[in-house]
Amino acid sequence: MKTSPVAYGSTFPTPVGDFSVAVDEGGAVTAAAFGGLAVLQKRSGKCRMIRDASRGSVARRQVEDYFRGGRRGFTLRLSPTGSTFQRRVWRALEGIPYGQTQSYGEIARVLGTSARAVGRANATNPVCLLVPCHRVIGADGSLTGYAFGEDLKRRLLRHEGAAAAR
Repeated sequence: MKTSPVAYGSTFPTPVGDFSVAVDEGGAVTAAAFGGLAVLQKRSGKCRMIRDASRGSVARRQVEDYFRGGRRGFTLRLSPTGSTFQRRVWRALEGIPYGQTQSYGEIARVLGTSARAVGRANATNPVCLLVPCHRVIGADGSLTGYAFGEDLKRRLLRHEGAAAAR
């Protein structure tokens, strides 16, 4: 009988609400979510979640530093589960600089695919904030399609000083 993988989850406060991270046995972040462990569990798939704040402490420090304004990117080991195409999109998202945005169409052109396909992969990003899916906007500049709501997306972009948040 196959057992479910284990993830170690922790939740901590940020200026925009609770943030949760899950790490695997090796310390790589497998999921992140705005909200508590129940929200994180939904984004983590079929893993067995064990509450353990110490295993997520490196991620916590980096996220807290981001919200204090001392960090513009993350240097965490990430191990999100996704298809080859999803991982290509997520790598493209990591290339969007702090304080800037790109449209779904712009990313699609670079990857040789459709904006709709990029949008779907963006929506399934299991490591929000760490892979900055909040920096992707509509072609008309609208703040569309964020799993945690447009208000939070706007707040994150404002924090980064992005023009799209104004």
